Amino acid sequence: MSIDFSPCERFILEKMSETKIPGLSIAVVKDDEVVYARGFGFKDLDSGTAVSPRTLFGIGSVTKSFTALAIMMLAEEDKLDVNDSIEKWVPLKIRPFGEEIRIHHLLTHSSGIPALAYAEAFISNVLGLDHYWLPVASPEDIISFMADADKWVHAKPGERFFYLNEGYVLLGYIISKVSGVRYETFIKERILKPLRMERSYFAKDEVKRDGDFATPYIIDKEGKHIKSRFPFGVTADGGLISNVLDLANYIMMYLNRGEFNGNVLVKRESIELMEQIHIRYPYALFEGEGYGYGWSIVPNFYGHKLVNHSGSVGVHTAYVGYIPGKKVGVAVLANAAGYPLRFIGMYILAYLLGENPEELPMIKNERILKKLEGIYETYKGTFRVEIKKAGDYLIMIEKNKYQEFSTPLVPEKLSEDLALFYVISAGRKIPAEFIIKKDRIEFIYERYKFIKRQ
Repeated sequence: MSIDFSPCERFILEKMSETKIPGLSIAVVKDDEVVYARGFGFKDLDSGTAVSPRTLFGIGSVTKSFTALAIMMLAEEDKLDVNDSIEKWVPLKIRPFGEEIRIHHLLTHSSGIPALAYAEAFISNVLGLDHYWLPVASPEDIISFMADADKWVHAKPGERFFYLNEGYVLLGYIISKVSGVRYETFIKERILKPLRMERSYFAKDEVKRDGDFATPYIIDKEGKHIKSRFPFGVTADGGLISNVLDLANYIMMYLNRGEFNGNVLVKRESIELMEQIHIRYPYALFEGEGYGYGWSIVPNFYGHKLVNHSGSVGVHTAYVGYIPGKKVGVAVLANAAGYPLRFIGMYILAYLLGENPEELPMIKNERILKKLEGIYETYKGTFRVEIKKAGDYLIMIEKNKYQEFSTPLVPEKLSEDLALFYVISAGRKIPAEFIIKKDRIEFIYERYKFIKRQ
C-alpha cells in the first residue's frame, strides 16, 4: 500500500521557507524497504543544483550511535566491558568525588563532567564565528585538553546527565586501542561495509572524490545565506558524513535487531541495551525521556518507544529516529541550522502511526505562538505594542519615534483558545494572557486590554 506523504511535504516546505533552510533530504523506512526518499531545495545556491536522496551531509552527533554500536561489538567479543574503568584504556585520571568513570558513563553522558565545549569552540573557529582557537586535531589532543577537568566535575558518575562530546571522543580512542586499528577504519570495516553504506565517509578527500556534497551554509540574523566551510576533523562524537539512503540501511539493521541482509552485526541483546534508558534527562520534551547508549529514548511516543538522535555541526544538521515496535524509521539531513530536524522527523513518524502530527506538543506550541504575532492596540488605538515570536517565547515591543523597549513573554500554558504567559519585572511575576476567539485575539497585560489589529 502506497503512503501519501503530501501533508508531510507541505509541512517541510513551510518550515524550510520560514527558517531559510537551503536544502534538505529525507528517507522513510517501513519494514525492510525505503518507502519514500526525496530531496527538497538546493544543494548549492550558486549553481542552483537540487538536493537528492544521494546528497551527502554531515550527520553530527548521530555518529555517536555508530560509536556506541562499535563498543557493543567489542563487548560481545569480550575485548572490553562497559563496566571497565576508562583508566584501563585512556591515559586520563578524572575521578568525580573519588569515583571512577566507566565506559558505561561515557556512553550515557553520565560521567559527572559538564560539557567542556571543545566541539563548540572547534566548530565556531572553523566557521569563523569566534576568535577562540583550540588546536585539537586528534583524540590525544582532547585527552591533553581534559587533563585538569577534574576541577570541573559537578556530580558523581551515574548521578546526572551532562551531554559530553569529549566523552565520545574518548570512546573512539578506546575503540582504536582495543581493536588495534584507527576508529574510522573500525567503523568503515565493521559497520559501514556490512550495511552497504558505501557512500558514508569521515575524510575530506573521500567526500571530495564523491562530489555530491551539500554546500554548507550559515543563516545570519537577517536570514541571508552565507556560504561556509565544513568542520572536517571531528571524529567519534560527530564526524561521519552520509546520505539518507545509507542511513536507511542503518535504520533497517536496528529494526531487525542487529541484522542486515543476512549479516548479524550484533546480538539482539546488545541492540536492546542500547535502546534502554540508562539515565533520565533533567529536562525533557516528552515525559520520561532519557539516554541509552548513543541514542535518545522517548518511552511513550503515541504508545511506542521512539529511539532517536539529532546532530549538528553548525552548517549541516541531522536527525535519525525509529520505532522498533512498528518497524518504521526516518532520516532527515539539511545544509544549515535553521529548524530542528527532530521536529520534522517526529512529524513524519507521528503521521506514519496514523496520528495527527499537528498535535505534537512542539508543533502545536509553534502554531499558537505564530498565531499570536501581530500589532495590538488598546481602546481606540491610544496605545500600541507589537508581539513577535522569538524561539519558544514571545517578545512584546513598545516603540516611539526615539525609543524601543522589548519585554520577553515566557509561556506557561498554551491552548487553542487561551495562552498564558508571564513577565518578570522588579522581581515580580506578572501574568500576560491571550484570549483566542474566532474573530479576534485579546491580550490582557497589567492595566491594559489590547485587541490584535493586524
